[in-house]
Amino acid sequence: MLDIAPSQQAATWLGSFGRALEAGDVDAATNLFAEDCYWRDLLTFTWNIKTMEGQAAIREMLEATLATAKPSHWRLSGEASADEGIVEAWFTFETVVARGEGILRLQDGRCRTLFTAMSELKGFEEQKGPARPLGIRHKADPGRETWAEARAREARDLGVREQPYCLVIGGGQGGIMLGARLRQLGVPSLIIERNARPGDSWRNRYRSLVLHDPVWYDHLPYIPFPENWPVFTPKDKMGDWLEMYTRVMELNYWVATKCVSASYDEAGKIWTVVVDRVGQRITLKPKHIVFATGAYGPPRQIALPGAETFKGELLHSSQYSSGEKFRGKQVAVIGAASSGHDVSVDLWESGAEVTMVQRSPTTVVKSDTLMEVGFEIFSEKALTRGISTDKADMIVASTPFALVPKGQRALYDVIRARDAAFYDRLRATGFAIDFGEDETGLLMKAYRTGSGFYIDVGACELIINGEVGVRSGVGIKSLTPSGILFDDGSELAADAIISCTGYQSMNETVAAIVSREVADKVGPCWGLGSGVKGDPGPWQGELRNMWKPTAQEALWFHGGNLALSRFYSKYVALQIKARMEGIATPVYGAPSNFGP
Repeated sequence: MLDIAPSQQAATWLGSFGRALEAGDVDAATNLFAEDCYWRDLLTFTWNIKTMEGQAAIREMLEATLATAKPSHWRLSGEASADEGIVEAWFTFETVVARGEGILRLQDGRCRTLFTAMSELKGFEEQKGPARPLGIRHKADPGRETWAEARAREARDLGVREQPYCLVIGGGQGGIMLGARLRQLGVPSLIIERNARPGDSWRNRYRSLVLHDPVWYDHLPYIPFPENWPVFTPKDKMGDWLEMYTRVMELNYWVATKCVSASYDEAGKIWTVVVDRVGQRITLKPKHIVFATGAYGPPRQIALPGAETFKGELLHSSQYSSGEKFRGKQVAVIGAASSGHDVSVDLWESGAEVTMVQRSPTTVVKSDTLMEVGFEIFSEKALTRGISTDKADMIVASTPFALVPKGQRALYDVIRARDAAFYDRLRATGFAIDFGEDETGLLMKAYRTGSGFYIDVGACELIINGEVGVRSGVGIKSLTPSGILFDDGSELAADAIISCTGYQSMNETVAAIVSREVADKVGPCWGLGSGVKGDPGPWQGELRNMWKPTAQEALWFHGGNLALSRFYSKYVALQIKARMEGIATPVYGAPSNFGP
């Protein structure tokens, strides 16, 4: 088939696939896939976020879901393309309850990867674009309720006279984006945030913090950053944008509110959630709760023998906001990933004498390099080629996690060669560099463990020039009254120690609010089950527990960086909306804690 035009190849395959599915012929549909094949589905067939690997897994999924999904109307979207023998095509389709879209990739006429994702629920489409609400009826009406009056009434009643269908715990970027999606779908929702203002989760971080990802990667749903927005967003600017966004998107958002406890009535299918709102205890009764408390969970405190004897200040990075009070002092930073580097820079800029204590090798990539070779589809150049942020999101999502390492390994071969002199200079300081256990680099570390990497935005030059010291390759034996004693007998004097040691899984937040039993029932969040250190198996093929049904009914997790929160907030919202409207949502596949 290689001599046939790509669009014709794709149309032929899609037509055969659609006919086989409509006929209920699972064998015929499965035989259209290559032996080494993958089908990643976001809700349309599975009501789950799940990847089927191999023909047997695809056959098993179709046998379980085809009669319920009733897929139809498979059509190509635009022209297909071909590159190195792979034909790629975008398409749309429908199920009995939803409309979907996807991407297929053919090799030698058979499907190597298939991606299907729910676009909207039939009858519950978002009111946007041509379907946007009128906003007002132009007629005289003595009983008129203005927009401001309606918003005030809603804010006054929600959580008091009327209960939210969904409670979002955590009002940072993830909670805000999910709240916007839920509101657009008409799901009564309430976001609670312990800080005093929306955006404070950014404002309260150390003064020099700037996003390491570029603007094209970081847009929020519905309201993209304006064209004059800087490529790298300062933290306070990000905080102000999030605060503006909550107002413009009309989110019901309670500040200074802490979740005290939550319990689920399995019989009544309802949560009882006690919150403390500015000192007042309020009981809420949502049908669903979503933990959106950050990419991860509570701070991870490592055991430091002798900590009680240390006479200086000992902080976790989550408690650190400014290096100003450490001016002229000796400060040890434990940890050499993103927070460790950023805090070290902030301390150095504040006039502290800084030494970074590196406990394990770090994957480092120069920001300029990553911008040029790693964010190619999230860029101004991509926009000129017609690749919008939404389209780039779909391209990323269409690649099964099992196939990502190969591409990342090739990418880091390029990066290591390109920046060889930089890495030589950095290693010469004693700083330990790696690119992951299997040489797959930063992205796979982010997916697998969420730790051990740094996008260099300035700290590495300070290390290379000796402005920030490094102690690497030797373990910490204990703290002493005046600093740190290492296993080799050497000591490091310190007036303060900042532990940049990361965060626990989000299910630990569940343990504190719901119960240890439920937290253990759900299991850890994040990670793929790759078997590398910090990412225990079995292989999941998807991020554990994120954005999909968990082992605890009506409990969800939402989080990740801005890009992941933007993309997956849509699918969390669609799942909750379907349940609110009584649409059948038969979930295919066991929750993450039960393995693949």
